[in-house]
Amino acid sequence: MRIMGPDEVVFGVDDVEASRTFLVDFGLEEQRQADGSLRFAALDGTAIRIHHREAEGLPAPLPTANSLRQTVWGVEDQAALDAIAEELSQDREVRALTGGGIGCRDDVGFEIAFQVTVRRPLDLPPERINSPGAAPGRGANQVGADEKAPALPRTLSHVVYFTPDMARMQRFYIDRLGFVVTDHFTNTGPFLRPQANDDHHVLFLLQTPDYMQGLEHIAFHMQGPSELMLAGTRMINKGYESFWGPGKHKFGSNWFWYFNSPMGVHVEYDADMDKHDERWTAREAPSNAETSQLFLFQSTPKWAPMGGPPPGKEN
Repeated sequence: MRIMGPDEVVFGVDDVEASRTFLVDFGLEEQRQADGSLRFAALDGTAIRIHHREAEGLPAPLPTANSLRQTVWGVEDQAALDAIAEELSQDREVRALTGGGIGCRDDVGFEIAFQVTVRRPLDLPPERINSPGAAPGRGANQVGADEKAPALPRTLSHVVYFTPDMARMQRFYIDRLGFVVTDHFTNTGPFLRPQANDDHHVLFLLQTPDYMQGLEHIAFHMQGPSELMLAGTRMINKGYESFWGPGKHKFGSNWFWYFNSPMGVHVEYDADMDKHDERWTAREAPSNAETSQLFLFQSTPKWAPMGGPPPGKEN
């Protein structure tokens, strides 16, 4: 199954305006849609879509308070879309969606959809560094510290689900959709990548009780660590609350900085994630602070639903 990765994540929220402000401040491009929803896009066209939770036509909510309504997976081409439709229609209703995609539920009740990907190829410079013993990355008189430089999310990186039935969830994404296990946290869950994407993971699963089912966080790739730090600092200066980070993970090697959002989920900047192919052998480790982060500048979070009013921008 030639799945590229998540194209779009759809939310039904209580406070549309607070969510809009947060996502614009996060660096995504606001795109108002004909159906009244708001779409917030990264540079390659992948996005978050926001509806009011009572909007007509919105996929049904999960049995929890989580605001996730649907994850839309982008596939390589029409042949890949047809193959997924044929596979999944064997044991569930697969709906045709406006625009040519298909929709259904996975085996644990998450609403999912598939479409020929909206991802646009990017031709952008990497982060340039000057490293002793190597050719200069920037060269003479090229200043690397610019507090006014743009820091914009380039692409939707990955999603993380809280699932109450890890065994069924893994079987569905691995056996039915062809995802590959890159690494695994014992008694917690796997890091998964699809066949058409070599990122360390585009999906991570966390075993949780029933009442926690939903999306834990969504992440966007940045140019590199400097841009991640610049973007995160701007969020702090605007009054948003950091949840975890800045730091660097061990599995995936990616830099990270997570923020609380008014959607009731965490939204992450990440940068410099590992790439893998079929020659890679998956690792396994217990899930704890020592295995989840190489270094960190703030305390490790407690993985729990965000309680009370969703935190966001302070007025």
